Amino acid sequence: MRQIIKQLVLAALTLIFMTAYLPVTEAAGTFTSYYYGSNFYYKVYVPGTYTAGTKVPLMVMLHGCLQNPNDFAAGTRMNALAEEKKFIVLYPEMNVYANPNACWNWFYDYNQHRGSGEPAIIKGMVDAVKAKYSIDSSRVYVAGLSAGAGMSVIMGATYPDVFRAVGVSAGVEYNAANTAAGGISAMSYGGIDPNTAGRDAYYEMGSYKRRMPVIVFHGTSDTTVELINAAQVITQWAQTNDLVDDGSDNGSVNNTAELTTSGTVNGRSYTKYVYNDGSGSSLIHYYKVSGLEHAWSGGSTAGSYTDPYGPDASRVMWDFFSAH
Repeated sequence: MRQIIKQLVLAALTLIFMTAYLPVTEAAGTFTSYYYGSNFYYKVYVPGTYTAGTKVPLMVMLHGCLQNPNDFAAGTRMNALAEEKKFIVLYPEMNVYANPNACWNWFYDYNQHRGSGEPAIIKGMVDAVKAKYSIDSSRVYVAGLSAGAGMSVIMGATYPDVFRAVGVSAGVEYNAANTAAGGISAMSYGGIDPNTAGRDAYYEMGSYKRRMPVIVFHGTSDTTVELINAAQVITQWAQTNDLVDDGSDNGSVNNTAELTTSGTVNGRSYTKYVYNDGSGSSLIHYYKVSGLEHAWSGGSTAGSYTDPYGPDASRVMWDFFSAH
């Protein structure tokens, strides 16, 4: 009898484990989990309209601390947008053995370089998705929230040949810190001089250097990653793009907005700043959202760290990426 009960329990546990990684149907698409290796997993949302052989864009979404792909997908509603706009979404999942709070370790130097640490793992996941699905390599984008936003900045600097544009929601500049304690300090007071960080990112790009379109969202009431970090992200990328533009630090791209507008969505006001490249085309957008705390703007309360008010960051980012 005891042996029978043991077998039943093992069978039940096996069923639970198997169903946890079976494809999940969302609307007309599928949301499937894959094992990458070294305790890292990732999930992929494929819209119902996808047809093998027809290349589609790829959006890489990097979750924040205490989040996972399911949570982040629900909060950002990126899968629904993928269904509407016909693109695939990759959600890398941080290994809790590498960080018990599931934070991407953007604050360690070995995670800030090409071919090293977490950037190499995320790039490997992108390659795995490209091997399985028909992806338009000229339309691969990366965006993240908080720690994921910090890592999205790093991905733009380390793999500019892979990612066409970067989305940063409540994130930090490249090389903002090199220790965990430094990371906490950067979140509160900002990182290193952003012009220095901009040059660091430019040198990190190396022979793969190219202009990097960037869109930033940050709330004025964010007390987890203070607002100063948004300004630093903008200055850092302006400096990086300035150097990429013509190889000289001559202000061909700078942190002075050429266009400033404002608006209100669901009672939440915001200011939008547009920064142009040397030819006058928009290159960096910044949405400063009044009253937004540490959250994904315009998200769904079905996920964590979201705010249903203000501009829909997912849609706005996608429109920005599509324009580039």
